[in-house]
Amino acid sequence: MGEYERFRAECDEEVAAQGADDEFSERTRVWTERAMEHRYSYHFEWLGRPIIQFPQDVVAVQEIVWALQPDLVIETGIAHGGSLVLSASLLELNASCGGPPDAQVVGVDIDIRAHNRSAILNHPLASRIRMIEGSSTDPAVFAQIADMASAVDNVMVCLDSNHTHAHVLDELEIYAPMVSIGSFCIVFDTLIEELSEEYLASTDRPWRPGDSPGSAVDAYLAGSGAGRYVVDRSVTDRLMVTAAPGGYLRRIA
Repeated sequence: MGEYERFRAECDEEVAAQGADDEFSERTRVWTERAMEHRYSYHFEWLGRPIIQFPQDVVAVQEIVWALQPDLVIETGIAHGGSLVLSASLLELNASCGGPPDAQVVGVDIDIRAHNRSAILNHPLASRIRMIEGSSTDPAVFAQIADMASAVDNVMVCLDSNHTHAHVLDELEIYAPMVSIGSFCIVFDTLIEELSEEYLASTDRPWRPGDSPGSAVDAYLAGSGAGRYVVDRSVTDRLMVTAAPGGYLRRIA
């Protein structure tokens, strides 16, 4: 075993212990709720575009994209485009290091605001980005993305649009089968399942525990995703602070 492998083995042991630390997990949950009160995740950008993600999840996506070298990243939910630019920048870096030269990210949103569309189209990395306006569960939208996915070998998916149980479950049924074996379907905002009633009472969002991305993941894994996907807890045990606890789904079959 080389030095790097030894280092990684030590880290794996530490991560497992970290993930099993209930006190650490509870303190992280409390910190996360307080951070959300301050709209913490809204205060970060990636290469000039607001990304609206916890920095820890940004690092995790970087690690996954580097390790998997995808040809296509599918994202539902665009907002300001920061996540699209993140994926595009990582695909560009992969290509410069000998990875897939023509890799792209495609983003879907039911309402791409004109100022965001313009900023994304004028970004230096726009050549690696494609946008589709419409519902992520619309058959016409799905057909366009399915055509793109069928033309490549290695696909990963990030779901971050409407956060209701029904919508996310529909997205999982549609997009999870496109993911390559060994790759990821990342479902963001599963943390809604872990939020306290006190915090939820202070928000006007429609989603709640039992009607959230987290409950949709549970239903999918108990249904058509059973035997095809597992929750890769090594990712979130490493992050601790994440918008996607239980949402890093690795395809195994």
